Amino acid sequence: MRSLTYSRQLARQAVLLLTVTYLTGCASPAPVAPTTRCAQVNYPVYDPAEPVNRGVFAFNRVVDNYALAPVARGYRYLPNFFQQGVHNFASNFSEPKVFINDLLQGNPGRSVNTLGRFAVNTTVGVVGLFDVSDRLGIPRHTADFGQTFGVWGVGNGPIVELPLLGTSNSRDAAGKVLSFLVAPLGDSDTVQTLGTISLVGGTIDTRASLLPLTDSLQKLPDYYSALRNVVAENRATFVREGKEGATSPGLNSCANSASDDF
Repeated sequence: MRSLTYSRQLARQAVLLLTVTYLTGCASPAPVAPTTRCAQVNYPVYDPAEPVNRGVFAFNRVVDNYALAPVARGYRYLPNFFQQGVHNFASNFSEPKVFINDLLQGNPGRSVNTLGRFAVNTTVGVVGLFDVSDRLGIPRHTADFGQTFGVWGVGNGPIVELPLLGTSNSRDAAGKVLSFLVAPLGDSDTVQTLGTISLVGGTIDTRASLLPLTDSLQKLPDYYSALRNVVAENRATFVREGKEGATSPGLNSCANSASDDF
């Protein structure tokens, strides 16, 4: 019965996400150049199902080009305080899953850090709209199930292109599926509503933060290979950070922040 509830919840969220992205207008703000670099991947990217993955990638690119990316460009024209509020809320709503993964990775320092951030930002920060923890010197880090698997030595596995969820490897793809099934805050109507808001807002906010990177990659001869390799580098860095277990995010993560936007 509980799994059925999760399935219905996921279906509602997916439908709402696609509806919002298609109904929102588009715009084109000036690009911002990324300033961080990725870790080097010292293993070959294993992509035995590349023809199939490229087909799914083509579908994802159509959805992105005609729905999500235009919405993200329009979102970047909204007032900064609004964008920051969306980012803060979505980040705070994800903290319970970060906390779970901190515990699963055997990192008490990180877990206390995450729990403290969630408690402060949910209360003083008005359900996370304001990031009070940063001002108190409690930095944010991210963690997910794919990272946890990697910390405990699970290999990357072959590349998997997931519909709507994008490029991944089999380890991280399993982590994404598991993340959808885990509901640390319960499954009440209020939590489901807040979760849907967080999913839609966080997806658009994340896509907006990655626009400079993807815009530059699309200029290359093979966008699929370029994005696949950048994702592999990003995830390698992310797993390494999990193994190091620092409560402060590293400075050499991919994209534009220490969070794992892939």
